[in-house]
Order: sequence, then C-alpha cells, then structure tokens
Amino acid sequence: MTQRQFFAVCFFAGLLLLLYHLLIIFRPFFLPVLWAVILAHLTFPVHSRLTALVRAREAISAGLLTLAVMALGVLPVVALTFVLVREARLAYSALNTWIESGGLQRLPETLSALPFGAQLQELLGSFVVTQGNFEGFLLQAAKMMSGFLINELAGFAQNALLLAVDFLVMIMTLFFFFKDGRRLVQGLYDIIPLEEAHKARIVTRLDQMTRAVVKGMVVTAIVQGLLAGVAYTFLQVPFPVFLMALTTLLAPLPFGGTAVVWVPVTLYLYWVGPMWKAVAMLAWGIGVVTMVDNFLRPWLIGRGAQLPVLFLFFSILGGLAAYGMIGIFLGPILLGIFLTGIQIYREAYQYPAEPAPPATPSH
Repeated sequence: MTQRQFFAVCFFAGLLLLLYHLLIIFRPFFLPVLWAVILAHLTFPVHSRLTALVRAREAISAGLLTLAVMALGVLPVVALTFVLVREARLAYSALNTWIESGGLQRLPETLSALPFGAQLQELLGSFVVTQGNFEGFLLQAAKMMSGFLINELAGFAQNALLLAVDFLVMIMTLFFFFKDGRRLVQGLYDIIPLEEAHKARIVTRLDQMTRAVVKGMVVTAIVQGLLAGVAYTFLQVPFPVFLMALTTLLAPLPFGGTAVVWVPVTLYLYWVGPMWKAVAMLAWGIGVVTMVDNFLRPWLIGRGAQLPVLFLFFSILGGLAAYGMIGIFLGPILLGIFLTGIQIYREAYQYPAEPAPPATPSH
C-alpha cells in the first residue's frame, strides 16, 4: 500500500467515524426534520413565487411562508382541541345519565337485541362467573377503563413538551430549507457519485414519488373523513366532529382504516335505533367511504408513483411499523427510489447499450 493510499483509507475511516457520531447526535431530530423536508418539497413552488413577489428576498419569503405553515398547523389543532374538550364533557354527562337511568341493569337485555347478542352474553357470562353479578363486572371494567384513560392522558401531558419541541424543530428547519434549500440540494446533488443522467433520473423519481404519495394519502384521508362526517352529522351521531377527525386520522392505515370508526358507529345506531339509520351508515361506509379509498388513492398514487400494488401495500405497512405515521409516506418513497436504482443498474451494468458500429468511409 502506497503512502497516498494509506492516507486515503485513514481519511475515509475518520470521515465514516465522524458521520456515525453525527448520526447519533442528530437522531432525536430525525422525524421532525423529515417532516420539514416533505413540507418544504411540497410547498417550494409557492416559496419561489412568493420570492419573486418580494423582489428576490428569500429570507422574507421563507419567514412569511413558515408563519403560514405554522398557522395552518396550529390553529386547526387548537380549534379541534376546544371542540374535543366540549364533546368529551358531553360524553361524560351522557354516560352519567345513562348509568343513573339504569342503563347497566338494562344492558343484558339490550345486548340480546344485537346481532350475535346471545353469543356475546354467553361470552361475557363466562368472564363474570367469578366476578359476581353482571353489573358488578361492568362497574369494575368501567373503573379499569377509566384508569387506563387517565394514565393515557397523563402520558400525553408528559409528552406534550416533547411534541412542542419537535414541532418547533420542524418549523425552524422548514424556515432554513426555504431560505437555503436550493444551495443544500445542489450541494447534495454534486456529491452523488453517479453519472449526470442517473442523478437527474433519481431526483426526478424522488420528486414524483413524494408528490404522488403525499397527494394520494392526504387527499384520500381528508375526502374519506369529510364523507364520513356528513353521515355522522346527518344521522345525528353524538360527537360528529371528534368522529370525523378520528376517521381522517385513521384513514391512511392499511388495515381497518375508516372502518375502525364507522363500524362501531353502525352498531351504535343499530342499538339505539331506528333501524334505517344503521342500514344507511353501513351502506354509506361500504359503498362510499371505503370505495373512495379503493379508487381515489390508487388513482392519485398509481400513475405518479408507478409502483406495483403488492409492493405499495407492504411498503405502507412496513413503513408504519418501522417509523410510525410518517412511515406511511416514507415507505413508498424509499421503495420507488430503490426500484429506480435497480432500473439504472440493469440499464447501465447488466444490459449496457452496445456501442454503435464505426462508420464506414464512403467511396
């Protein structure tokens, strides 16, 4: 090994060691920075137009757009929080009224009127044999559920500071991505050790995947939530705003999704009557809310992302398990980049284009 090679090996070993420790340092900020990357990428065209309006002063444009994003993120959450608190109080009052009116005593009779009510009563009975009477078992279960909810709320309060810090990190990062994004992207683009055509192809694919996946997930979830909310309001289901928000939040999940909300609502409507409301909710949930997910999301993601449906499904599910909610977006994006890399490898190395034959001189 020559002296030059030795110094090169030591240099890259030190560089990798430094990179490893930097990753450890920045790991707590990975998720908020990743959210900032996605938001900056989606809204950068707006930043470019706003920069032109303020005479190429990027800092002013970045500040205004960051404030706009912060307002759009904070104000709806604050408004929804007030609504949820109000509806939670109404729910607590309704539960007390139901208990005081003898709802626990009437519960076995009510359960028998539900589909598979007899089997449900038999199943519950097997649990309450050792607990005394049915009412005592339900009271104990309600007490346990109340304790669980209190613990969850306490955990949420404890994590509120962490959520606020993550949000502030995301907002601060978003501002600098707007302000210095072009230079950052160009610097990363220049150090990619690939041919210019391959780099351009990967960047183009990344842009297509990000826009297609985010558009498909977010738009579909909002549409499903609004459609379900219309049904909740029309059928006079208690707490329609909370249920609509919960439906929108759960809509991107590959398993259950919106059905986690509207199926229990259907059972509730069957329970309290009249019957036509339960039938209408069931038909609306299957025929409209679920069908929107089956048609709108593949249509929005499909042509832009160009991913096999099976791989798309597993990338969403695996991303959710590995990275949480942001994994729903990150999984398909990483899959799309990987498949693009496979295509580049096949074209450049496995099936390289044959050189053109030399031109024969004409006589």
